[in-house]
Amino acid sequence: FFSNKLVSYSEGRDFPNQNAHSMLAPYLSFGQISVRWMYHYLINKSTERQCSLFEKQVNSFIRQLIWREFSYYLLYHYPFTVYKPLNKSFENFPWNNEDELLRAWQKGETGYPFIDAGMRELWQTGFMHNRARMAVASFLVKHLLIPWQEGAKWFMDTLLDADIANNTMGWQWVAGSGADASPYFRIFNPITQGEKFDKNGEYIRRWVPELRDIPNKYIHKPWEAPEHILQKANIKLDDTYPLPVVNHKAARERALCAYKSMKELV
Repeated sequence: FFSNKLVSYSEGRDFPNQNAHSMLAPYLSFGQISVRWMYHYLINKSTERQCSLFEKQVNSFIRQLIWREFSYYLLYHYPFTVYKPLNKSFENFPWNNEDELLRAWQKGETGYPFIDAGMRELWQTGFMHNRARMAVASFLVKHLLIPWQEGAKWFMDTLLDADIANNTMGWQWVAGSGADASPYFRIFNPITQGEKFDKNGEYIRRWVPELRDIPNKYIHKPWEAPEHILQKANIKLDDTYPLPVVNHKAARERALCAYKSMKELV
């Protein structure tokens, strides 16, 4: 990674098919390599090269290491956050506990291709690209209103790089209940996330093979494809591939109302 991928890290880390991620997280989680060693190694390499572009990539990677260390700070001082929100006002949040929706998310059968690709990659490999992690987490918490604790448990059970501190901070960030949390009105659009970061659908086609023959125009929204296009691609919606479990616009409005109602109760 340090020799070949780091030079494109900051630009490529958001795109699942650019293979710019380090894949070092499991080794950090199991203690086979330390953050301190990585930090000093990177600083030394940056000094040796004296290249502004390389320094930019190093700084981008180090910021991720700092976030990881911050998660340990939070866990040490607030150990209850593994199970409860740091922001206590979230104890009043009107969560939805529909097991059927949770299972659809876990199996990668939500009907949103980018979300399903991420969840299937996780189940088959024990890894999920960072951009997909943020998208699937936001979808569970804000589109489905499933408690973030359910997502955190699933990630801990399935990720090879599962790390209790990092995992807890990440899920609370998405839910809006943690330290330096994502604003409640920031709701990832499961369609545009795919269009922006997997424009031609390579990631989707790899992990959701039943959509491999659909044209790029419809890869992120197969339900909008004309019937003859679906037939040609051997897709039968609600059979070979599910229809969306929720409507994006309606789910977004429902989430915003839920967050506002919680604020009114405080």
